[in-house]
Amino acid sequence: MPFTHVLSTKLGAKLTEVRKNKTCPWLRPDGKTQVTVEYNNDGCAMVPIRVHTVLISTQHDETVNNDQIAKDLKEHVIKPVISLQYLDDRTIFHLNPSGRFVIGGPHGDAGLTGRKIIIDTYGGWVLMVEVLSRARILPRWTGVVRTYAIGVAEPLSVFVATNKTGKIPDKDILALIK
Repeated sequence: MPFTHVLSTKLGAKLTEVRKNKTCPWLRPDGKTQVTVEYNNDGCAMVPIRVHTVLISTQHDETVNNDQIAKDLKEHVIKPVISLQYLDDRTIFHLNPSGRFVIGGPHGDAGLTGRKIIIDTYGGWVLMVEVLSRARILPRWTGVVRTYAIGVAEPLSVFVATNKTGKIPDKDILALIK
């Protein structure tokens, strides 16, 4: 599994654990996690260097404020899951970035609009073999992935790969997209 998928899944499991054991008694069952990682392409594999962004949106009761949510999530969810070797002073934490999240579950969401492709590809890092409309999603020889998060206006990450078929270097295409 891709590293981002593993970390996101572990964060989700830790959210459930600290809710059920009442470490964070204000937590409620609806939650979403997303992790963005910077990689180094060593020629054979993409090697994770650092965690760029951690996003956690979690349902909570009405008694807790956003400062307490952020403090508890960092201490009881993020630190136990993500090794300090991947976290640094540049790591960005988006913790309930859209604000209060008191109403969750089916009452709070209207559906999956546009997220199915990323779900099918374990975070966009796997070939889109399940996606029937693959030809409409990716240009023929270039892969472009932009990652967005709820409550955050700018993309969390942008990735370009021409697999050495482009006339323009990947880094120049990336600069044009950004």
